[in-house]
Amino acid sequence: MTVLCVLKSAARRPLQWLLASLLLTCFISQSRAGDVIAVMLDQARIFKLPDRATTIVIGDPMIADLAVQPGGLAVITGKALGGTNVIVMDKSGAVLMEKGIEVQGPSDPIVVVYKGVLRETYSCTPLCTPRITLGDDQDYFTKFLNESITRNNQAMAAGSGGQR
Repeated sequence: MTVLCVLKSAARRPLQWLLASLLLTCFISQSRAGDVIAVMLDQARIFKLPDRATTIVIGDPMIADLAVQPGGLAVITGKALGGTNVIVMDKSGAVLMEKGIEVQGPSDPIVVVYKGVLRETYSCTPLCTPRITLGDDQDYFTKFLNESITRNNQAMAAGSGGQR
């Protein structure tokens, strides 16, 4: 009889361990969710820097860029899909803050067109226009990147009254 009780108890233990590990995973993921700054690709997000911040390090500046603003604010801009981190230190090198940065895909309606192995991306808000995205066909990407640069230069010239 005692052996039977021990066997039943042992058979329930894997289930108890599984339940305990699932609960622990839920608590860990909830606590880590606050440690991640989510930003959309090609968009910016503002957050407050800790007091005494003197040094800021971005793990991978190809994924996210950070600019410090007056008043202890920082602007993170998503540059490529993926994850990296930001570390904020004081003048003695003590870490004041460490957070993950997750750059997520665009939230606007997009259409991806495949022509064989070549890819083109369009933003459809509300009309579909080219949206250059990493991984697009090189000729398509270059053509619309050059058009964007020309448009931006014209806008800057118009904004300055034609003076440079």
